[in-house]
Amino acid sequence: MADFRTAHEHRKSHQPVLTEVLRHHAEPLPSPLKAEEFGAAFARFADARVILLGEASHGTAEFYNARAAITRELVRNHGFNIVAVEADWPDAAHIDRYVRHHAARPGRGEAFSRFPVWMWRNREVMAFADWLRVWNETRAPEARVSFHGLDVYSLGESIYAVLAYLDRVDPEAAMLARRRYGCLTPWQDEPAYYGRAVLYQGKESCEEDVVGQLKDMLARRLDYVREDGEAWFDAAQNARVVLAAEHYYRIMYRGSTESWNLRDRHMFDTLTALMAARGPDARAIVWAHNSHIGNASATSMGWQGEFNIGELCRSAFGDRAVAIGFGTDRGTVAAASDWGAPMELKSVLPARTDSYEYAFRKTGVSRSLTDWRGVARRGLAEALREPMLERAIGVIYRPESEFLSHYFEAVLADQFDAYVWFEETTAVTPLAAGRPRGAPDTYPFGL
Repeated sequence: MADFRTAHEHRKSHQPVLTEVLRHHAEPLPSPLKAEEFGAAFARFADARVILLGEASHGTAEFYNARAAITRELVRNHGFNIVAVEADWPDAAHIDRYVRHHAARPGRGEAFSRFPVWMWRNREVMAFADWLRVWNETRAPEARVSFHGLDVYSLGESIYAVLAYLDRVDPEAAMLARRRYGCLTPWQDEPAYYGRAVLYQGKESCEEDVVGQLKDMLARRLDYVREDGEAWFDAAQNARVVLAAEHYYRIMYRGSTESWNLRDRHMFDTLTALMAARGPDARAIVWAHNSHIGNASATSMGWQGEFNIGELCRSAFGDRAVAIGFGTDRGTVAAASDWGAPMELKSVLPARTDSYEYAFRKTGVSRSLTDWRGVARRGLAEALREPMLERAIGVIYRPESEFLSHYFEAVLADQFDAYVWFEETTAVTPLAAGRPRGAPDTYPFGL
């Protein structure tokens, strides 16, 4: 308790200095709904190959609108051609086919129907998808901007996608794939039960079967690519998801660090595979939570052995990877109280007085971009190297235990390259199930 009080008082004593430095460097921003004006402030980052855009919660409209505005600037004026998001690969593929004017392809069910539905099935994402579809319309197919999911949770949907592909191109291989995936299909709707059965009930793992399936698909790559290279890439990526998901659910009960690292390694590998497939001109924008896109080695997560996409991108791309964090003080957020529970509209508590968010609030600038790259901002970077608390709200938010549930220690200057601040924010607007009235048959959320 004494150590906690000492750290708390030390962080509070640094606040006046940090606030004054931030006030000097914070650049006011317009509303992100003024997309062109807002996005123009981020042209300075356009020499990067990968720009990672964060969020301090999964249910805040301003974060989605800001990322959309920044992405529009980077796509329109600076040649970025991949948008990769913290979502499942087959779900995001529905949006990708919509924005690139490809034929719709039904899946096992509606896109983005797994908890948390509101994270991607919301009006803010819908507006961005509609904009990207219009942008791509007049461009050659190979020049269109693509939209992809990086995550690992879609075991059942990815199995379905692999089998549907093989049924079309190689029915004999599809029969073998069904036998292999038969080991997992009883668990595909509740894959966590598979991991429990392996760990505690003596069930033999399905690893050998899913590894063998991916190896077969890779071995026949040249034959499949001749027919349709893009369809093969999609199917192979789904086979990789099945492999990663099988491993993820098998180890998730052994500890959070190992499963977290597997998940972020998979997301990073998916990102680099997308860039390799796109060729030397590939330039990517990543949308994911701050906890994924900020360099984990500068946070208590990393100090406990976890790494993330941001750290891996920093190692792979150096200064050509730019990570931009997002934060807020208060407002409303779409979140649940427990995993799998209904979405609620929750009030976000004002930030703790020993947090970075409190320092940004005290600047009096309600919306800002703070960029600490370069020699001219060395003093700002040094002020942000004092460890402080930082808040992370995921799909679950528990205000009643906020300090223990949602705060962690970080060194902001080493975690991000810049930071977007909104003093007060509002929740995303979820979409109802099905396709909105009047939307085209290709509409991504209704397939």
